[in-house]
Amino acid sequence: ELMRATAATVRLADIAANCRLASHLAPGSRTNAVIKANAYGHGMAKVAQSLQDQVPVFGVALVEEAVQLREAGISNPIAILQGPGRAGDLDEAAANGFWLLLHQQQQVDWVLSEKLAGPLTVWLKVDTGMHRLGFAAKDLDTVCAGLRSSPNVQQKPVLCTHLACADDLTDPMTREQVRMIRDCASRNRLDMSIANSAGILFWPESHAQWNRPGYMLYGCCPTGSPVIGSHGLRPAMTMSSEIIAIRNIEAGEGVGYGHDWVAKRPSKIGTIAIGYGDGYPRHAPSGTPVLVNGQRVALTGRVSMDAISVDLTGLKAVEVGDPVELWGQNLSVNEVASAAGTIGYELLAGLTGRVPLHYQRNVRSA
Repeated sequence: ELMRATAATVRLADIAANCRLASHLAPGSRTNAVIKANAYGHGMAKVAQSLQDQVPVFGVALVEEAVQLREAGISNPIAILQGPGRAGDLDEAAANGFWLLLHQQQQVDWVLSEKLAGPLTVWLKVDTGMHRLGFAAKDLDTVCAGLRSSPNVQQKPVLCTHLACADDLTDPMTREQVRMIRDCASRNRLDMSIANSAGILFWPESHAQWNRPGYMLYGCCPTGSPVIGSHGLRPAMTMSSEIIAIRNIEAGEGVGYGHDWVAKRPSKIGTIAIGYGDGYPRHAPSGTPVLVNGQRVALTGRVSMDAISVDLTGLKAVEVGDPVELWGQNLSVNEVASAAGTIGYELLAGLTGRVPLHYQRNVRSA
């Protein structure tokens, strides 16, 4: 079987360890493990299979993602975090054990009016300041009263919200959001879900009956910290490739499209078989770090669809076929993302279908 050198290796044991860490940090909370967007690029079905005995519920964004998990044999409840997109989604949810997050009145109206095969488990989203999805706090009491009287609702909803600024440890917004949702929950005597990854790691007051770890499950710090292994998190993906060509160029010669990078000295340039067609960030500038044989080198010139170039000048022995790490256990995806003017979430979730995912099970990383 032909094996492309450009591949992402996913360590399922590290994802399981990061999930245990989330539970350890918030021991009174139950975990809704967020595996939307193909588990942030790590492969939703495989990640769910590896965590299904460890977590009570999985969180996805879309009904389609929940259906994919059922087709992969996952039997845990699955919470659909954007809720139903049409009335027909409610029948699908009732039949398949999907939990629905309701964030606007039309969704509530569907729940109250549809004839369903069985009652639903619902969560209610309150907008405490993110201003993206959710009911205004002043409308919650009415919504709760309607749902409480409906035979289509299995038990009291869980009240949830989304923290807007929890990755900034100095921003007072998080405390204000926590205060608001706790006030709404106590008025309506509801359990809560507040904490995302940043909440779990840094805001103990956001720990409630449920939490929703996402980015931290994959070993990444939501503050964007480039420190590998910070807080005991283990990076779960290594994105790797290899050198496919080496050439020597003279001072004054350019590399790549547009010759954005010009050699200031005689230079040795390596070409690596990865590009934006794989999900490597197109806007990564010259100087973005790459590891060749474990040694740091700098990206040179523009990222192409299938290739990048790096400056190998001064490296000891290096040859075609040598291994390259684009991010992983030795180079933080957050650092690469920061150099490219984005966030690690985008790099992980943006891997394209032509990058094969290789899974390591039960291999404990150092």
